[in-house]
Amino acid sequence: MFAEVILPLNLSRTFTYSVTAEEWDFLQKGMRVAVSFGRNKIYTGLVIDLHENAPTLYEAKPIAHILDEKPIVTEIQIAHWFWIASYYMCAIGDVYRGAMPSAFLLESETLISLKQETYFEKESLSDNEFLIYQALLHQPSLKVADIIALLDRKNVFPILRKMMENNIVTIREEIHETYTPKLVKYVRLHPDYREDADLQGLLEMLKSANKQKDAILSYFQLSAERKPIPMKRLSEISGSSPAVIKGLLDKGIFEEYLIREDRVDFGEDPGNDTLDLSPAQQKALTEISTVFRSKEVCLLQGVTSSGKTEVYLRLIEHYIKDGGQVLYLLPEIALTTQLVGRLQKHFGNKVSVFHSKYSNNERIETWNRVLESSDKAQIVIGARSALFLPFNQLGLIIIDEEHEQTFKQQDPAPRYHARDAAIVLASQHAAKVLLGSATPSLETNFNAQSGKYGYAEITERFGNVLMPEIELVDLKDKHFRKKMTGHFSDTLTEHIAEALSLGEQVILFQNRRGYSPVVECMTCGHVPQCPQCDVSLTYHKFKNQLRCHYCGHSIAMPVNCHQCGSVDLTTKGFGTEQVQQELEVLFPEARVSRMDQDTTRGKYSFEKLIDGFKNRETDILVGTQMLAKGLDFDNVSLVGIMNADNMLYYPDFRALERSYQMMVQVSGRSGRSAKRGKVIIQTYNPNHNTIQQVTQNDYHGMYKEQLYERQIYKYPPYFRLIKLTLKHRDFEKLKAGAFWLYEVLKQNLDIPVLGPEEPSISRIRNEYIRTIMIKIPQEKALGSTKMTLRKILNSFEAVPQFRAIKAIVNVDFY
Repeated sequence: MFAEVILPLNLSRTFTYSVTAEEWDFLQKGMRVAVSFGRNKIYTGLVIDLHENAPTLYEAKPIAHILDEKPIVTEIQIAHWFWIASYYMCAIGDVYRGAMPSAFLLESETLISLKQETYFEKESLSDNEFLIYQALLHQPSLKVADIIALLDRKNVFPILRKMMENNIVTIREEIHETYTPKLVKYVRLHPDYREDADLQGLLEMLKSANKQKDAILSYFQLSAERKPIPMKRLSEISGSSPAVIKGLLDKGIFEEYLIREDRVDFGEDPGNDTLDLSPAQQKALTEISTVFRSKEVCLLQGVTSSGKTEVYLRLIEHYIKDGGQVLYLLPEIALTTQLVGRLQKHFGNKVSVFHSKYSNNERIETWNRVLESSDKAQIVIGARSALFLPFNQLGLIIIDEEHEQTFKQQDPAPRYHARDAAIVLASQHAAKVLLGSATPSLETNFNAQSGKYGYAEITERFGNVLMPEIELVDLKDKHFRKKMTGHFSDTLTEHIAEALSLGEQVILFQNRRGYSPVVECMTCGHVPQCPQCDVSLTYHKFKNQLRCHYCGHSIAMPVNCHQCGSVDLTTKGFGTEQVQQELEVLFPEARVSRMDQDTTRGKYSFEKLIDGFKNRETDILVGTQMLAKGLDFDNVSLVGIMNADNMLYYPDFRALERSYQMMVQVSGRSGRSAKRGKVIIQTYNPNHNTIQQVTQNDYHGMYKEQLYERQIYKYPPYFRLIKLTLKHRDFEKLKAGAFWLYEVLKQNLDIPVLGPEEPSISRIRNEYIRTIMIKIPQEKALGSTKMTLRKILNSFEAVPQFRAIKAIVNVDFY
């Protein structure tokens, strides 16, 4: 009897392991098992099938342990993972590893211990061997990482191998569960003191111990709530130190006991169901409900601040009333902060959150809640990884800001698009999908216009608030007239001063972090480059260092030029740090905060920044594209886009579409309450078509223009794209391999194949890069094209001189 198992490794196939009769009776699909793979490594495999067919190419090993009492992965999940592996051309092992919280994927740790009853000459040991021997005398076993730290050298395996050959040490593999439930300490009165008569005697006994007496009286106050009393709460209410309560425990007056609790708990509040929709919102809701009778997917296009979230809430109400689960996907973790508050206010404790800023233990608790269809996980909010949760009764998936490129996972594999994968997941559950955006992606709008998806629209802002007034500032003209202060035109400065004087808040957008992307020597023109990547180092003034945003390499900001020794260094271009610094000079009274990747590294950093801004502790918020998505601040009257041209001239077929979306989304943060908002766009090219379309809020004009170009140049939605990225440290070997692959693809595929091309950044982490793009027309069978491509890639890997070249397949990379 055998079990078919997926391993969390970059392997495209499953492996067969033998099971005993007892294990066969107990095992089910979706359970984890510890299995040995390779010589002596142990991994956490997932059982996807039980059968009686022995493998023909190898002898099946037995499984080591069964790790679960019941399945923790559903059969629908497994089918969905196989679809992702097939469609996005990646290994099923990569999907399994990416889908599971890492605490579920236990890996073995190699432990080294002394061999018992073995005689050897201690004098024969080398210095390093003697250090290991001495350490093992003091503790029973050491991990390989401990020995690396002990000897302060990376390669310790030759030393360990020699000690094994001389029978001094033995090596074994151990596997550890990393999830630990959260246990909270509670207190209760000892049974001897629960009668009223006994209580009188107790208070008499504690006459002299005032602090302990206070703790007892506080306990009685709290016990009136008829709920268990946590030790921490008793300590806070009574003002007693933990030592006072420990004294009462030692005297046998209190008893201590433990209760298992969830790490993330939104309390017992059932929520408040009052929600008034405007006529426009009600009309959109009716349209969506009508669409869902005949179609699986509906696009809701509503202008910024039109109240799409309220429509979502009303829909969610309907689905959870029938006992269904709802998945609410957001493009940025930053957005979950605001939305959790809104959903919690409405639905109380029916909300769970799942994203990568949560700890392993918190993610496992959410996973288990969803698996058990708990009331606390009827609504799950999360970033793209929430798609992999084990839903049993999924009724609705809402994908907010569906146009966002962050829904596409770039690295590591699986390189899936959460929006497209969610639509497939919904069809497996017979659930519905609502895509929401003010600026839908061209592909989604094309599907809606062609009738594949349903369509609903909200054309006015909630409460009849006017769309913001957009003003263009010509930077060429302002520089010529000397009306610039740093990177601020006089127009923008005046409007900021006016907003601040009225007690209103300002958002400034610059889609580049750091202080300046380039530091240049004015004497010889030298620009410090990253030694491992083909990019200039970005100057971060806050840490006074130059840093590479691709590999993380950093050096201290040089005092003089590394090439000629000149001290005449200048910075070119500007990022959020520089905008913040200039603001502090221009408006010394204003409180300025910055929101970018550097300031939001901590777990609660988003919450602190967003709450601080919402509570009006910050006057001006400077940020990157994190600001552009769905945030709702009612006191923001002015939005400034520092330089709109950055986005327009990016070498990407989606550059103009993305620029339009970004500018409209950022503009939408302005004037979301009674007063009409203002948007200032600074640009060197105010007559650019896309900037004019943003000014006129002309989405349909942008859509038609871009669609026409896409058709001419063979891009989505008329063609599907697959990008092959080849990487190797040897430039010549990579060049030869890329040409070989291109020629074979050209011969075997009768569709456009472009390349091999050097991307704009052609070396990252000391690996040279070449890309090949394959364009597949809509009428061409996607499956057969991918099969041919897979065969060609297998042949490529079989050529000995190309085996070391890394080939990465990215389907729908845009």
